[in-house]
Amino acid sequence: MKSLKNMTRKTRFIARGLLALAFVASGVAAQAANDLPGKGVTVRPLKSSLAEEAFQTLLVMRGLEKLGYTVEPMKDLEPATEHLAIANGDATFMANHWSLLHADFYKNSGGDAKLWRKGVYSDGAVQGYLIDRKTAEQYNITNIAQLKDPAIAKLFDADGDGKADLTGCNPGWGCELAIENHLTAYQLRDTVTHKQGSYAALMADTIARFKQDKPVLYYTWTPYWVSAVLRPGTDVVWLQVPFSSSQEGQADTKLPNGKNYGFQANQEQIVANKAFAEKNPAAAKLFEVMKLPISDINAQNLRMSQGANTQQDVERHTDGWIKVHQQLFDGWLAQARAAAR
Repeated sequence: MKSLKNMTRKTRFIARGLLALAFVASGVAAQAANDLPGKGVTVRPLKSSLAEEAFQTLLVMRGLEKLGYTVEPMKDLEPATEHLAIANGDATFMANHWSLLHADFYKNSGGDAKLWRKGVYSDGAVQGYLIDRKTAEQYNITNIAQLKDPAIAKLFDADGDGKADLTGCNPGWGCELAIENHLTAYQLRDTVTHKQGSYAALMADTIARFKQDKPVLYYTWTPYWVSAVLRPGTDVVWLQVPFSSSQEGQADTKLPNGKNYGFQANQEQIVANKAFAEKNPAAAKLFEVMKLPISDINAQNLRMSQGANTQQDVERHTDGWIKVHQQLFDGWLAQARAAAR
């Protein structure tokens, strides 16, 4: 009888021990689920053909990986197709949606019914036309409308046809539509040629002309490395426009400082497939709270322009940025995990 009682006590002890272990195991599993809310979910990122967009995109990918998502390598599509692919569920997100410049792409791909965007990834992006400072001061050129004068336009003639050569924007990026609208609105078609092709190659030629002390005229934007090489205010100057003119004919492009460069100040946002964002609150929160200063993007892009432009280089730049900003990066992840609970 005594032996039977001892066995019963032993059985109860073992049972309590097993129950405690089960609680611990379930707690560990729950913690793991909280730490890796994206486990088992695949993410397909996109960027445009612009190599300098890889840094911003990879930073988001690193965050998603830390949340447990399986992240495929980024693929290149031009902006209009990027938006459409994400809306259709063929891709998951892009990190380089310009809220104003890509507004039509967003709308034409289904808008808020199919796409998701919340928060601002990078703020204060500007774009417009610039010329070398030497020519600007010598001929008192401050406004692009002055290029209606054939004599002024001819100063920027690089191919000998008597018209100014404007290094412009790749077809499909969105900015080319704004430039084409400006050429008509400001009556510049007879005196200015919009040079299009590979922007990087065209800018390489533009920079080479500048180094030869020749006049240059080009379109650019920030964040991008060009303004770290041709420094506005030092090497080059922004040209204003005579009045606001957009494709829709309504947008006021005057900036808060009173200057009007022909383009509204843009915000870069992360755009995702709406169904994905709704099913994955951790990823959606990460997309919402991530913020990257334009100065950091410019600095990384400059390193790429100086030769550190391989996939391994960009990964090193991204991981280095995270290490320097570890507390901030971890804070984003904490907010994302909290959203999934």
